[in-house]
Amino acid sequence: MTKDIRQKQSKALCWIVSLLNQHQISFLICGGLAAIGYGSNRKLNDIDLFVTSNHFNKVVSLGDEYISKPAQRYCEATEGWDLEYVQFVYHDIKIEIGNSEGAKIFDSSTHAWTPLKLDFSLIEYKTILGIEIPLMDRKARIDYKKKLRRPVDLQDIEAMAKLSPQT
Repeated sequence: MTKDIRQKQSKALCWIVSLLNQHQISFLICGGLAAIGYGSNRKLNDIDLFVTSNHFNKVVSLGDEYISKPAQRYCEATEGWDLEYVQFVYHDIKIEIGNSEGAKIFDSSTHAWTPLKLDFSLIEYKTILGIEIPLMDRKARIDYKKKLRRPVDLQDIEAMAKLSPQT
């Protein structure tokens, strides 16, 4: 990763975390950033996070000048996601913020959509890109990764297992 991209990612993360903290909005980081926090060495494509449904619309309005994909429900079957989210682009970095209410993932073993259960009280703080952030709970992350079973999910599970053999 080039220094320029890493700086842009850091600025984007700092912007969204500062915005959420300033407005006392609870959030949890998932996706590639959480994977990195739990030991993966994979490339960071974007910044993914969830907020609770009672804060989702406020977050959308707070970042409205950076919206690149409007807030609505998206069913991205190839990725295994069915949820409401908004996408911002800040310093060329995509930030995708999901509404925790009604979020679903595709369970590859049952071939059915299943609710994604997010517990905002079960988080682990890690410093990534120089910023302390709340990561989605390790166990919950492994559980949903095992359901999705995309190549990137299997890679993330393996990386987490190397750091913590009990997972």
